[in-house]
Amino acid sequence: MPRAPKSHDPIAVTRQSLIARLNDWGDQRKWQEFFETYWHLIHSVAMRAGLRDDEAQEVVQETCIAVAKNVSAYDSKAGSFKSWLLQMARWRITDQFRKRDKRRAVPSEDDTRATGTMDRLPGSGGAAFTEMWEEEWQRHVLAAALARMKRRVEAKHYQIFDCIVMKEWTATKTAKELGVNIAQVYLVKHRLKGMLKKELKEIER
Repeated sequence: MPRAPKSHDPIAVTRQSLIARLNDWGDQRKWQEFFETYWHLIHSVAMRAGLRDDEAQEVVQETCIAVAKNVSAYDSKAGSFKSWLLQMARWRITDQFRKRDKRRAVPSEDDTRATGTMDRLPGSGGAAFTEMWEEEWQRHVLAAALARMKRRVEAKHYQIFDCIVMKEWTATKTAKELGVNIAQVYLVKHRLKGMLKKELKEIER
């Protein structure tokens, strides 16, 4: 599950720099929440595409900046936010490979592999990239939604939900292990599943 970066984490520098750069696009708190929700998704996709960590962090920054600049023009009728964000990220990933090519004097074995990955991104390999994005989207957006929900509910209730839904324990085992009655287990499960659906919709929106 994505976690809030600590001050000694390299990604913390990315976040601090990004939030400062987003000053001109309105509510800083809104953009910080956007960053916390999506940075791990974008970073993971960039790393899987073949970028180094520092290049992936730059992709995170540049993608978020591009979203801030263009979000007013985004039209949900033209496609989902997920697809729109995918394009924003893919263009920035491709840009990183182009920058790498310009810096490269003598190709190394690693660079050759990276160039091959780059060739797959915008062209005939678009479907493979979209599939990779979908995998990461499902994983990271679920984690982000769970993290949001966890902050908003009682610790005991989240523990019940985690056991019966995420760990797939039976209601009987959950009630016994956590010292609650079965009726409470079902009630919490129903309420928090509804809350999770709302969080997922909010993130996608």
